Amino acid sequence: MKISKLFLAAVAGFGIGGSAHAADFNLRIHTLVKSPHPYNDMAAALKEDIEAKSGGRIAIRIFDSGQLGQDPAVISEIGLGTIDMMISTTSNAVQQVPEYAIFTMPYLFSSMDDALAKVGSGTPIEAHFEKVYEERGLSMKLLALGASGTRNLSTAASAVNGPDDLQGLKMRTPPSPMDSKTWAAFGMLPVTVAWGELYAAMQTGVAQALESSLPGYAGSKLYEVAPNLALTAHTIQINHTSISNRTWNKLPEDLQKIVRQAAIEANKRGVEKAKQYDDELVEQLQSEHGVKVSRPDTAAFIEVLSPIQTELARELDLEAEYALVKTK
Repeated sequence: MKISKLFLAAVAGFGIGGSAHAADFNLRIHTLVKSPHPYNDMAAALKEDIEAKSGGRIAIRIFDSGQLGQDPAVISEIGLGTIDMMISTTSNAVQQVPEYAIFTMPYLFSSMDDALAKVGSGTPIEAHFEKVYEERGLSMKLLALGASGTRNLSTAASAVNGPDDLQGLKMRTPPSPMDSKTWAAFGMLPVTVAWGELYAAMQTGVAQALESSLPGYAGSKLYEVAPNLALTAHTIQINHTSISNRTWNKLPEDLQKIVRQAAIEANKRGVEKAKQYDDELVEQLQSEHGVKVSRPDTAAFIEVLSPIQTELARELDLEAEYALVKTK
């Protein structure tokens, strides 16, 4: 009995595996996507960087593939402090942060590098959204914004070679007014479907077309239900890395600096991984999964959408955000 008690005491003191030091802070990071995806690479980089630079005072567990729920619910949980951090697309946060809808405006940035230069650390756009978080009482802090790939169009039945091929198709959109108005401009019929329900929606015909990042398209096997991929590159996907205020306020200042800098660096890594995935995935999707790829002239899409950018910004009360993005 004494031996058992001594053993249990040793386990409690040192932890399974013999570590003599338990972390002061145990954080959970949510991502919605399956690997390979820049968000999961970013989460892995965050974990490695923060745990190393904090000397083990912070331990991080990554929950990918939506294990902790869909994004809108996770944002609420982060506000309560029951989930600590998340890395995800801004388009899935528009219910709580309507201003994020600006980033779903098509052909807003010329490239991922251009996007990161405009939304990255120390920029007016980053400062603007930090303030938006506070004003909306989200109980959540923005750590960093980044860019994580082009978004492209895919359909179930037929290839897309130009805007005329979109007429009448039921288009899946996230809960974003910008997305709905954008695709309606092509004569499509917007249908709001959560990401986790998208495969089934395409399979059953609830939706006939979708747009997504290439890693999201591949990782969720959407090529099985939407095998026609058009490289429209209509949007540079902007992502946010956010942390619960409750979690942030528990951290001493030195650890706050480590977490913030790790998020900034992770977003730089996200851009590089997104470029890599975009290049590799098109070839892989064609060769391994029989995806039919079209490369429409994006000028035709820009011609339809450019004239309505200012109008969309005004209608959706996003003029301030639009002005910030367009400021050189």
